[in-house]
Amino acid sequence: MRTLVAVGMASLLLAGASARRGVAQTTGLASSHISATATGEARVTPDRATLFVGVQSRATTASAAGAENARRQRAILDTLRTLGISGDRVSTLNYNVVPEMQYNPNGQTAPRITGYTVTNTVRAEVVRLDDVGKVIDAVLSKGANEMSGLQFYSSKADSARRAALATAVANAKADAEVLARAAGGTLGALAELSTSEFPVRPMQDMAMARVAAQGPARTPIEPGQQTIEASVSARWLFIPGR
Repeated sequence: MRTLVAVGMASLLLAGASARRGVAQTTGLASSHISATATGEARVTPDRATLFVGVQSRATTASAAGAENARRQRAILDTLRTLGISGDRVSTLNYNVVPEMQYNPNGQTAPRITGYTVTNTVRAEVVRLDDVGKVIDAVLSKGANEMSGLQFYSSKADSARRAALATAVANAKADAEVLARAAGGTLGALAELSTSEFPVRPMQDMAMARVAAQGPARTPIEPGQQTIEASVSARWLFIPGR
């Protein structure tokens, strides 16, 4: 890896520096520039969670499977409402009706429908992590038999993102100052600054349904911490030494 330093028509290669950092002068211009790209991180503890609660029902007819599914899902929604989770914090994620087919091994007869499976999944937003285990236990007791996911996130993600940006800018400037000294000059005024941010993804735990089903004790929840990253690219004037 190396850094390219160009002044006029001459060039100097500095070994050991990142290929993404460099000092360059545009042909015909009196000023040279130093460019640097850096990342910053900030850690935040999640304080919210999203649950994906599903009910899967089977019956010989679609209407019977749907009726049983509706009964159990209604009990789950009533339970969520009792726990303070309602309105825009609850929404239906998907509803599927799938026929169960039986196929003849020798292929001499046409396949026939032996029953139907109905799946109804709702998304529930939990604003207090202390309630997550209680919510999981409650919906399982009311007939939920699928937990397709649990996501943790933080209401302070925007503040953490800005802190990561500030760290990224400081890191880029520190790298640029090292490059300037190595090239025999100093860092001048900031000429350009842009950011390329990483998307903030919720932390996921897909095993909660299996954990909750192992016994009557309250489901344990450990959200851990979330790392938020940001990246910046910057360009400064390069002041050659005298």
